[in-house]
Amino acid sequence: MISVARLAMVVGLAGLIPFLAGAIGLLLWPGESSWLISWFYLYSAGILAFMAGVYWPVAMQLENRCYPLSPIATLVTSQVLFLTAGLLLLLPVGWQAVLYPLAYLAMCLIDLRWLFDYWPTWYRRLRAGLTAVVIVCQLAVALWLFMNGTTL
Repeated sequence: MISVARLAMVVGLAGLIPFLAGAIGLLLWPGESSWLISWFYLYSAGILAFMAGVYWPVAMQLENRCYPLSPIATLVTSQVLFLTAGLLLLLPVGWQAVLYPLAYLAMCLIDLRWLFDYWPTWYRRLRAGLTAVVIVCQLAVALWLFMNGTTL
């Protein structure tokens, strides 16, 4: 039987493939940039919304425990990140390039600041590593966009 930590690592690493493919794809096939960028940000929104969902079960468990973040604040945080993920898709791509990396960074900072003691060590390390790769991919796509004439 596979452990939860190992399964989470496999699934998390597999989830990086579309981020890496989108960033590398722009370098290899710049003529396909239109659909690659749309696909990249759609996937970015989906993963951000999915990761926002991890706060729901946390909130349900916080009710009878003492953590820096209350259950209500945890649920509101989840909803703000979920809505951010979807609403950013409605913005011009230049704004998406700026705001998606910030949203991923914000989620990481929330975990480090308010839920550090809640998450097991292996999960904190996994999330930090995965988030770092995602942000690097986000910044690489943003750099490509702005070097190729995208404006805010």
